[in-house]
Amino acid sequence: MIDAAYLASAYDRNVRIINMQTEGLTHEESLIQLPFRANCMNWIVGHLVTNRNNVLKLLKAEDHIDPVSLDQYVRDSDPLTADSTDALPLEQLIHLLEAAQMNISKILEEIPSDQVQRKVEFFGNTEMTVGEWLLFFFFHDSYHTGQAEILRQAAGRDDKVI
Repeated sequence: MIDAAYLASAYDRNVRIINMQTEGLTHEESLIQLPFRANCMNWIVGHLVTNRNNVLKLLKAEDHIDPVSLDQYVRDSDPLTADSTDALPLEQLIHLLEAAQMNISKILEEIPSDQVQRKVEFFGNTEMTVGEWLLFFFFHDSYHTGQAEILRQAAGRDDKVI
């Protein structure tokens, strides 16, 4: 069975992958757009921060990121481009992602199993257990983490990171 400690490790793996995929990229390179409807690396990393923020809220963490400063990274937000003035620096986003992950890991390593089985409503009327929500948010996290490889290549890298 997948337990909370395993999920903490899995979330951490995604942060390590994002760190590898963004290594050496400049803020400007993080804003490069693909030639079709997609988001840039900066938006992807910022969106991962909003996803981690949701996990922290789900876990009732006292320490989460002010969502107002992340409006440009929420679902259905306008694409960020080289002309965007509200894109946070890539380094800041990576720092926010790492800080959120540290909090998530700490909570998940200590959470009692009965709390993981507790049913909660999140995103309106949808009710699932905390564990089911954690798995959903991990899927979402992994989906966007996977996009980082092509965005690294779009920034002019011709390498294989993983």
